[in-house]
Amino acid sequence: MKPQRIVVALIAIALVAAGCAREGGGTEAVEGGGSSGPAATANFGNLNGVCQPGSAKSAPAQGVTASDIEVGMFSDVGFTKNPDYVDAAKVFTSWCNAAGGINGRKINVNLRDTNLMEVRQRMLEACREDFVLVGGSAALDGLGVKDRLKCTLPEFPAQVTQVPNTGSDLQVPSYGASASENVNPYTGLYEWLTKEAYPDSLGAIGMINGDSPITKSMGDKQTEFFNAMGAKIVYNDLYPVAGVSDWTPYAQAIKANNVKGLIFLGEFRYLAKLEDILTSMNYKLDWIDANANAYNQSFLSAAKGSLAAQTNVSDLSGTAPLDAAGSVPAIAELKDLYAKYAPGAAITFQGLRAFQTWLLFAKSAASCGDSLTRSCVYNAAIKETAWTAGGLQAPIDLSKPLSEQPRCFNVQQATPDGWKAADFKPNNGQFRCGFTPYKYTQDFGKPLTLADVGLSMNDLK
Repeated sequence: MKPQRIVVALIAIALVAAGCAREGGGTEAVEGGGSSGPAATANFGNLNGVCQPGSAKSAPAQGVTASDIEVGMFSDVGFTKNPDYVDAAKVFTSWCNAAGGINGRKINVNLRDTNLMEVRQRMLEACREDFVLVGGSAALDGLGVKDRLKCTLPEFPAQVTQVPNTGSDLQVPSYGASASENVNPYTGLYEWLTKEAYPDSLGAIGMINGDSPITKSMGDKQTEFFNAMGAKIVYNDLYPVAGVSDWTPYAQAIKANNVKGLIFLGEFRYLAKLEDILTSMNYKLDWIDANANAYNQSFLSAAKGSLAAQTNVSDLSGTAPLDAAGSVPAIAELKDLYAKYAPGAAITFQGLRAFQTWLLFAKSAASCGDSLTRSCVYNAAIKETAWTAGGLQAPIDLSKPLSEQPRCFNVQQATPDGWKAADFKPNNGQFRCGFTPYKYTQDFGKPLTLADVGLSMNDLK
């Protein structure tokens, strides 16, 4: 493969796996405003006192002084130029610091530019400088887990992508789903699509998957899941992860196999091109799972010629949608904060998740008072048994693994008028709750633990 093609392929992998941030290299600060002269304690949704003034005096942990908290944030900055996580960090810390920070301590964000392949280098830097990691993601996040555990660095990630990192020790995932889990978090979505909304599609499932280790693993998991639920996969194909110049052969194969429900695992702009051809062929599927990474304006713009003809759905896995601002105060407040601190920035699915993790970190850290240690903030977070991020998401019990509890889902549909709630029969506000995720029987790997690096929870200080 030519060098240019290699670069394009790597970019595609990064875009598939996670949302990232702006151009840069190594470590860079994300400006979040000062904490002098706070107007008032900051509340958000149903959370009171998220950020507040105070009179901290001690320096109880690495990255914590009487005046500041150094927080690391991972992102594949050099590749995607996608500002989702940077925008969320800027909005949250600007708002929080203006209210006094965490008990008077200002939050300083150290943006760790993983540049796709530099995860371990950035993790070693974070181990030397940061108090915790919050609100970020890296496509190849599995490369840094051992180093993070060796230096007992807690993590509040916005998104996880690789099995060694997903559910690893000292990690607090405060959201409802990741494709790299040992269960299928989209069980609720697919049962609704194939058994309620479009029952004819149960016997005509198609999958198109990017030919990369990350997405191929996702495809293997989906194959096991659909076979176990009695569905029939009539079409299963790979495409070069760097994309193809003509999606016509894939569209023809979908039509020839009479696919009714399509799962597309890859870059959403490629899906838009495929749909244009399907629509030009006058072939309409019952549904297309565009996945949550397509929950943005960019997909709507790229697929505008097909939105009226094709039914694109996205499972937000219990994260409140942006069109719910009229009934979910937390969404309305978030929009106001973005308008004030990052005017013009788009709120994406990745941004929603990132903001949720910042809220959890801040609430947990505030409860520690002057004695802000890693042990305190981590243990405070995992005591949350009905975490909703102020109303941004369905309740999650952080005291036990996600794989051991029922889940919620909520479905958005891409329309010519924007992303709108599908008719998925919610039973808990914006969400449909109570489904049990399917647990895979194949061995897809396991998350790393402190024991894997010769440590235990007793080593967390």
